Amino acid sequence: MSARPLTHLRHVDLAVPDYDKQLDFYAGVWGLTKVAEDSGIAFLAAEGSPESYVVRLRKAEEKRLDLVSYGAASREDVDTLAERLLAQGVRLISRPGEADTPGGGYGFRFFDVDGRTIEVSADVGVRRHRKIEERESIPVKLSHVVLNSPDLNRTRQWYERHLGFRLSDTLSSPHLGEVMHFMRISSQHHSMAIAQGPHTALHHISFEMRGLDEYLRGSGRVIRAGFKKVWGPGRHLAGDNTFTYFLDPHGNTVEYTTELECLDEDTWHPHVYDFSRPEVTDQWGTANPMNELIAKESFNDPDRGCFIAPPV
Repeated sequence: MSARPLTHLRHVDLAVPDYDKQLDFYAGVWGLTKVAEDSGIAFLAAEGSPESYVVRLRKAEEKRLDLVSYGAASREDVDTLAERLLAQGVRLISRPGEADTPGGGYGFRFFDVDGRTIEVSADVGVRRHRKIEERESIPVKLSHVVLNSPDLNRTRQWYERHLGFRLSDTLSSPHLGEVMHFMRISSQHHSMAIAQGPHTALHHISFEMRGLDEYLRGSGRVIRAGFKKVWGPGRHLAGDNTFTYFLDPHGNTVEYTTELECLDEDTWHPHVYDFSRPEVTDQWGTANPMNELIAKESFNDPDRGCFIAPPV
């Protein structure tokens, strides 16, 4: 196994009290496809992605982030990573074994330093997917996930040490210091970012669209459907990607994006961007200005699932 054991982001799993409303949002206006459902659990795929699913919804009494799942190249890499994490004192939830979810596969789960459940799997079946057509404004794939941490640099260092993430860029300001680290496991600018927050929570989940036209059409559809637009449309400097952020029915922030930067890893050096400069948060100047209210929405509710493994 290489120093970088993960290959890509697979799916993000959410638990919510109002399961039906949440499912209607993701499988309706947001544009995902329900591929399986059983006893208050639904698996949702992106039509352009080979992943068996990119979001799992579970009916629960309390809202929480159930887990974040990453891919590994092989079963052998899964076994090697599990043994390495165990030797490093990481708390495993399960040992490597067969998965009973759409696509199956072989994987295991463990807690990160903040108590989130992380899953790593390999040998997952590929879903029959398709090319997203011009003007088809539905997600192509899951792009990235951003996590709130009360100790930004401790979390960054944990992911670098244990899972081989590398720093791409940092957002900082003269008054607040460092507020976000963009982390990668491939040439994609980030598959995860870590944001400074008052508590451990999900910051946002991002979905990639086909192109600029599809991104804007999708953003317009969600706006017209009456869901709260938090921020956008605009274009970030770090990652050079577009953004429009919305709240799902349970207050989780979700993003449409496209054109996320791919890096030359041999020559890339991380930047520190001053996010108090408006051209850093939005190169275009089309988004509503970043302010405390937008930041507060992204703090989300404190995660009730820290160091508590999801039941499924």
